[in-house]
Amino acid sequence: MAFSRIYSDPLSRSIFKKFLVMLCSLLTSLYLLHCLTERCSSMPIPVKASSQVAGFFAAELDDLRSLRRKRLLQKWTTVSKQGSNRKSADAKHTFEFSWFDDADTGQVFYGPEPQVDRDYSENRELSRDVQLSLDDIVSLKRLSPRFMVNTVSTGKLSPLGEGTKKLPQALIIGVKKGGTRALLEFLRVHPDIRAVGAEPHFFDRNYENGLEWYRELMPKTLEGQITMEKTPSYFVTREAPARISAMSRDTKLIVVVRDPVTRAISDYTQTLSKKPDIPTFESLTFKNRTTGLIDTSWSAIQIGIYAKHLDNWLQYFPMDQILFVSGECLISDPAGELGRVQDFLGLKRIITDKHFYFNQTKGFPCLKKAEGSSKPHCLGKTKGRTHPNIHPEVVQRLRDFYRPFNMKFYQMTGRIFGWND
Repeated sequence: MAFSRIYSDPLSRSIFKKFLVMLCSLLTSLYLLHCLTERCSSMPIPVKASSQVAGFFAAELDDLRSLRRKRLLQKWTTVSKQGSNRKSADAKHTFEFSWFDDADTGQVFYGPEPQVDRDYSENRELSRDVQLSLDDIVSLKRLSPRFMVNTVSTGKLSPLGEGTKKLPQALIIGVKKGGTRALLEFLRVHPDIRAVGAEPHFFDRNYENGLEWYRELMPKTLEGQITMEKTPSYFVTREAPARISAMSRDTKLIVVVRDPVTRAISDYTQTLSKKPDIPTFESLTFKNRTTGLIDTSWSAIQIGIYAKHLDNWLQYFPMDQILFVSGECLISDPAGELGRVQDFLGLKRIITDKHFYFNQTKGFPCLKKAEGSSKPHCLGKTKGRTHPNIHPEVVQRLRDFYRPFNMKFYQMTGRIFGWND
């Protein structure tokens, strides 16, 4: 009855029609909004940072990207200034040798209270974070587990977690007195490498403890980072290749080799520093000094027969999974050798020549401190010991002994190390 009266009145009929049109428009808009929301929340692949955004959202997204970068850059600059102001307070943790301690996580996370970045590599890591765009914010699924966006305080990053302990994907397996410690210290500058400082000796002395025991020794790593450890005695341990292969056939192996004669003298020098009453180098080198027969049972001599030990490894690993680093080049051109190692590990070449400073007194390169500091960061006092004088005749006999083994090693590795020059 009421509807008839409304419809019979022309004015009421006009108002009622307008109301229906508005109601339909509202319902249609709500339906479209619902569909758009469902579509966005179920997108399988987020828009990449480098892709073009089509539609009328393009301008808005570009503006928000620019704002995001500016805020992150402002935070980066602020943190760097705070690091300079606190240089003296942080000197121990930033510049002392404890920089490479096992407990050092090597990572900086930014939460409610920003922390001061501790070394050059972390500045480089933060500089990459400045490049995050709104595409990463639109889809949190695409963000690395290392970071989450703190929307309460714009521009700050906080950790989603501290990472997990994993079995190593790469090992420095040798050789003793070849330069393994220097290589490990240099590699730990890279933000995507996490390594144990001490030598675990798992595959030669502690294998009975099991892989879980071994895993617990490893530092926590985040997605995309490589876990490493170094134990030089692995290279000459007969059981090590099979044991490492049983852990993972994909393990990448790094061997630092050095002139076997110089290496043997360095090995003897280290033992002499601990046991001053041991026999002379000459008496340990020969079974019979008169005949000149070399005593290959002496470990200092045996380790330098690289070709023999490599034969054992090639039964379990292909040659392309083993990288040989020159101990001599690690001194004369550390950046060049580190470049080869980073390529081998599939990492970006972050460690370059600007990270090194050659110390004339010690006779080998040192790591620079954080950028802006001129004081070097060198290895410990036990590195660069003065070798005892060895009679030239003994040195020549050793060179003659190693020459055929060196030539075979050159052929196996495809690299001439120049030890016979």
